[in-house]
Amino acid sequence: MASSRKPEPTVPTPAALDPAESTPLTSSLAPERGAQTGDYLTTAHGVRLPDTDHSLKAGPRGPALMEDFHLREKITHFDHERIPERVVHARGTGAHGVFRSYGTAASVTRAGFLAEKGKETPVFVRFSTVLGSRGSADTVRDTRGFATKFYTDEGNFDLVGNNMPVFFIQDGIKFPDIIHAAKWHPDREIPQAQTAHDTFWDFVSLHTEATHHVFWAMSDRAIPRSFRTMEGFGVHTFRLVDAEGKSVLVKFHWKPVAGVHSQVWEETQITAGVDPDFHRRDLTDSIDAGLFPEWELGIQVMPDTPDESFEGIDLLDPTKIVPEELAPVQPIGKLTLTRNTDNFHAETEQIAFHMGNVVPGIEVTNDPLLQARLFSYLDTQLSRLGGPNFYQLPINRAHAPVNDNLRDGMHQSVVHRGIAPYLPNSLSQDGPVPAGPEVGGYVHLPKPVQGDKVRANPISFADHYSQAALFYASLSPIEQGHMVEAFTFELSKCYEQKIRERQLQVLANVNTELCERVAAGLGLPAPEGKPPVEVVPSPALAQVTDRVWPITGRVVGVVAGPGADLSGIAKLREVLEPQGVVLRVIAPIGGQLAGDGNVEIAERTFQTARSVEFDAVVIADGAGELLDLQLTLLLQEAFRHAKPIGAVGDGERLLLTAGIDPAAPGVLRAKSVDDGYVAQLAAALGKHRVWERMPLLRPVVSSPGS
Repeated sequence: MASSRKPEPTVPTPAALDPAESTPLTSSLAPERGAQTGDYLTTAHGVRLPDTDHSLKAGPRGPALMEDFHLREKITHFDHERIPERVVHARGTGAHGVFRSYGTAASVTRAGFLAEKGKETPVFVRFSTVLGSRGSADTVRDTRGFATKFYTDEGNFDLVGNNMPVFFIQDGIKFPDIIHAAKWHPDREIPQAQTAHDTFWDFVSLHTEATHHVFWAMSDRAIPRSFRTMEGFGVHTFRLVDAEGKSVLVKFHWKPVAGVHSQVWEETQITAGVDPDFHRRDLTDSIDAGLFPEWELGIQVMPDTPDESFEGIDLLDPTKIVPEELAPVQPIGKLTLTRNTDNFHAETEQIAFHMGNVVPGIEVTNDPLLQARLFSYLDTQLSRLGGPNFYQLPINRAHAPVNDNLRDGMHQSVVHRGIAPYLPNSLSQDGPVPAGPEVGGYVHLPKPVQGDKVRANPISFADHYSQAALFYASLSPIEQGHMVEAFTFELSKCYEQKIRERQLQVLANVNTELCERVAAGLGLPAPEGKPPVEVVPSPALAQVTDRVWPITGRVVGVVAGPGADLSGIAKLREVLEPQGVVLRVIAPIGGQLAGDGNVEIAERTFQTARSVEFDAVVIADGAGELLDLQLTLLLQEAFRHAKPIGAVGDGERLLLTAGIDPAAPGVLRAKSVDDGYVAQLAAALGKHRVWERMPLLRPVVSSPGS
């Protein structure tokens, strides 16, 4: 009997059916779908509602009726508004932007978004902390995630990195162990978002391959000033393949245009209390103000040799770096974040990164941590986002055409047509057709793979101390002092004496002087160790240098009040705001200050302002008579945190009231505000902090007998 089935629609070309466009829902029977665009309140199914304030009852005082479909729908949806938070990187924020290629990578990769000069690619970036829950504070001591989704013409590429170039472990099979150890204690679920506890230090002191990352985590890199002033790293070694099939090994770096800057430890603790959203607020405020954060993407390029090593460094070991002095970072493009999210849940929370999202010209390597991440990231999304169709969510959807033959599953939002979602087939002209390299198909570079099945690491993975020693030796004395304080603080929070002693032994195997200073702070004897005999520092690893950075996005608080010299504040605005500096007036009460033809709005009061939101504080002339304990505290904190402080005219009186030496480093005094004074302030902002002041503020922890 002849079949009554209609013939399969022909496929004119193998061009993909994009999930966003492959449904017949744009017919006259179904208007174009747009999220929440109607003028009237409706149910989720489009029924208009006259009232959403009262449930349907049997009389004004009667019981609610089960037939109230609006009540049931509204409450049911509310009950299910939350999805499981990420196991790690739960606390995060994100923004949209654009990546512009310099074209300089064309010599090493055929990836179009990197190889084509001037090519612009939409991106979404998510920044995060690792350990804390969604409700934890932004400024805790922790590694930061720096994950970027590139919506390229050839498919999505996800560069899922951190603000530290190394990781705690060498093999992904240990990831549950390090996270279980670093998270809260399971009996009481405390402490939140901290490593200053026994289980973390128990693990890392026993699992010494973590030593290098521990040093980064105890450095100022773990307490960044903002996401805008934070480096990013791809962590792993990747393989790039050019148009001729030649390959190199690379490491990816994000270099912030604003420079790499951190908070000081007391500042992070204050910030966590007064503004736990400090980093996400800084990012969104900067974008809203048009002060778009920028990073250059760079690569370190190494030969793709059979041993996959460079200058004696195993490139498959994720606990090792390649010093920039051995392989310079070559800029290949610039990332600019230009737009905040419209809906935090739909974008920042539902974005799904995956290390396996690569495009032609970029390949993974045999790094055993990277290999495990290729499985873990995809598996995680199935749990968090409810099934295999998470890639259809708008934030995850590829901008390249898609025709994947994948069907059904939970949350399938595409109305697929046809009856032949398989290959080969004869019902759809054997389409979609596979794509060879000549039309942009992803073809893996042929590489020989052989070896015995073993659970083992190469011998080159056995060096756990030399790069930690290199990192410490590369830091400035200021940063080394901060690391001593960090180790001392964290280990003092451990209850078990044996854990402190074991970690001191690890430190002794890295640097004798460091171990002695930490031991002195803990009141323990410093053990003998076997630190590396010779270490060549890498100056590129130090944050505190003589370099002057752009001041775009820096925030200056100006103390003023009735009778203050508003013309001086106007001069500050005239010169600093075109450079991207944000000025905020701090006064006894909010509202308008007026005089001499000038008007200023007090955006902060002495009760609402805290030092942590400002990169510098200037006391305007005419404000010297203002007396307030909160203002005194603000000035004292800014001084202790090594921030530039300005005092104009009688503003110097407030310094004396706060016990601040007007002649101390970084205190800028003048009778009035002129171009020269503003230039001094701008130069101080460019150095970020007045590090010369730090030795005056606290005693140095010395080793016994020194």
